Amino acid sequence: MREFMDYIQSAFYSATGWNRDNSYSSLNATSDALLNFPTPRGLRLTLSSLATPQFATSYQLGNVGIVDGSISYLYSTVPLSNAIAQSEKIPLPDLLRSYRPLAELPQRARGLGGELIKDTVSYGRLYLPASMLEALVVRRVSPTLQLQLSAVSSETLRNGGTILGMAQYDEGRYAVEGLASTDGGLLGMRGLYNFGGDVGHLNTPVQLVATNGNGSGNGERERIYGRFSTGAELYYGTLNKSGGMSFGARFATLPTHNGTPLTATMTINPLMGNISWSYAVMAGSYCSLASRMDFNVYSYESDWVVGMELWRKRGSWSINEELEQIPAPAPVPTPVSATSDRSFKAKMEWRLDEPLPSPPLDTAEAVASPKEAIQNQPEKKKERSFQAKLEWRLDDPDVDPPPNEEDEEYSGVLKARLDQHLRVGLLWEGRVKSLLFSLGSSIDLRRLDSPFRTLGMEVQFSS
Repeated sequence: MREFMDYIQSAFYSATGWNRDNSYSSLNATSDALLNFPTPRGLRLTLSSLATPQFATSYQLGNVGIVDGSISYLYSTVPLSNAIAQSEKIPLPDLLRSYRPLAELPQRARGLGGELIKDTVSYGRLYLPASMLEALVVRRVSPTLQLQLSAVSSETLRNGGTILGMAQYDEGRYAVEGLASTDGGLLGMRGLYNFGGDVGHLNTPVQLVATNGNGSGNGERERIYGRFSTGAELYYGTLNKSGGMSFGARFATLPTHNGTPLTATMTINPLMGNISWSYAVMAGSYCSLASRMDFNVYSYESDWVVGMELWRKRGSWSINEELEQIPAPAPVPTPVSATSDRSFKAKMEWRLDEPLPSPPLDTAEAVASPKEAIQNQPEKKKERSFQAKLEWRLDDPDVDPPPNEEDEEYSGVLKARLDQHLRVGLLWEGRVKSLLFSLGSSIDLRRLDSPFRTLGMEVQFSS
């Protein structure tokens, strides 16, 4: 399950307008989420809180052989008012959905490249009882430039820890990253270039984009409307005198595409001889499928894995459930004249049944349609919010946000994968009341005597 702190970091990037998907490191993000999802081990509990719009905490306790846990803190200079912190209100698709369509590239006005920004987020996590500490600091320098520094401190690592620095430059059409690490003296560079789809409209006036940017009027929307991305990475270890490189390409449909959302990627590592193809498709609102095949030209070995994500539809909330809460009206005797047969006593006296008196007014109201009864019920007075009570005022009109209809559709998701070694991964994620849960297992079908390799459950609560 996606951790609360990662969800809060995503809220920071969303608040500052940074596109995490426009990076070479995120080229296979969709297929990896569908095929490489982790399965929990043992029992793990997580309590998180967004104490203020700028400060968040998280405490985790687990039991995998030994009792362990962690303490996390996060501070952001930008108020994360767009993040929904309460676990019972977090939209499940935002938290659990693996297939994420690419966001449209924003149009950057000229002259903003040199504008200084002081948006910063800092994150720290202490693992117990191992006493391992990890930290992360992200600083936005300008709308196109971001600096990131991460560090890990542990006595089990060489030299007691490692530090990784990264500079990211995102111009929309292309993105470049440079990195340096103390682990082996690693130096690296990677970049991504986009073309097709919405890229051609980045320098187009807004009026023209509104009329032609989505392809309306020229038949572009009827075709597969997507974006091509190609990139490469090159890294070299100055201490161990070794390096590596890789090339990759991706095609992904955009949200404005009318057809089925899909993502196809290919990566090549020429030094190791590995070639990888992956394909992911969102077959419907409740189902996503993915597959990946790896091939090595030196050993002629191939690996494949298929995965599935199936959402469970929440029971429809309709007026029928409200009718069940209304007590059934008392049965009203049917007038005898409306029946086809006379009573036995009337037949013996050679007469018709006497008509029954009309029901009283309250009975007539009771037999009215339940729908009208619901509409005629007096509206309950809404209690003021806590903030309004503190400020000695009434709530503003329409203070409550509209319900998320997309989130109300789903109650949970089942994720499954299978590889060529007959290893199965199952994961069921959902929400019960105010608790987010994740139940999963890894199964090895080749060892039927003890097929379950891992089995665990994670429970999260945030406020």
